[in-house]
Amino acid sequence: MRTVYVNGNYVPENEASVSIFDRAFLFADGVYEVTSVLDGKLIDFHGHIARLERSLKELGINYPVDKDALLEIHRELIRKNDLVEGMIYLQVSRGAAADRDFMFPSADVKPTIVLFTQSKSLVKSPAAERGLKVASFPDQRWRRCDIKTVQLLYSSLVKNEAAKKGADDAWLVLDGKVTEGSSNNAYIVDENNTIITRELSNDILHGITRKAILQCAAELDLKVEERAFSIAEAQKAKEAFITSASSFVYPVIEIDGAKIGDGVPGPIAKRLREIYIEANRAAAI
Repeated sequence: MRTVYVNGNYVPENEASVSIFDRAFLFADGVYEVTSVLDGKLIDFHGHIARLERSLKELGINYPVDKDALLEIHRELIRKNDLVEGMIYLQVSRGAAADRDFMFPSADVKPTIVLFTQSKSLVKSPAAERGLKVASFPDQRWRRCDIKTVQLLYSSLVKNEAAKKGADDAWLVLDGKVTEGSSNNAYIVDENNTIITRELSNDILHGITRKAILQCAAELDLKVEERAFSIAEAQKAKEAFITSASSFVYPVIEIDGAKIGDGVPGPIAKRLREIYIEANRAAAI
């Protein structure tokens, strides 16, 4: 039985509740962040909180972020749940009005804030060892993918469709070019060991792990090109991989049935994963 946080209170998960009129439930009117935990410490916490502030601002949700208070809540949940390795999920919605209405509620309606832990092995991961198979799908999400909202239905749909095809995940394609994975950023490595990933825009989430991985690549003196690429180019790549807060770096070994390179995890993805884990373990708070 986990202890979770709901609107200022720590409660057992089976006693936690949110109003049926909460706008996250009715309109997906909310944002979220997921911060990884290693050795009982938080990975890149300040990066996630900075992105949370941006998402709230973009949607006009009036929730003044208190970084110190949120840090203490995260740490208290780690303590109360004896979390050594896993994630902490944070969600802020516009709150619950008196009834269902497309118009935003009045300014005196307080946002809803919920946090909970998820225990998961992040370092020793079978997916990182074997690599992922991905299937491509049209990117039919709303075009503000840079805002980390809770409206994740399409991502859920394509993950399930990918599983039906025998794949582990989905890559999304807009105007003939890959945007990102269903819940991660996408990369390929060309014959010159150049890492290629889509440039930042409204079409992709501005990944916190993405930023860190590109810094790791710079430390390895690897060239990075931020540009779009097609599925056909990806299938001919030397390597491919994805990044996210919950996966760190996972190699991609197959795209739409075509093997990437030798069909096994490549050395660059492996090394980036190692460096990322080493660096963030040392910097965790």
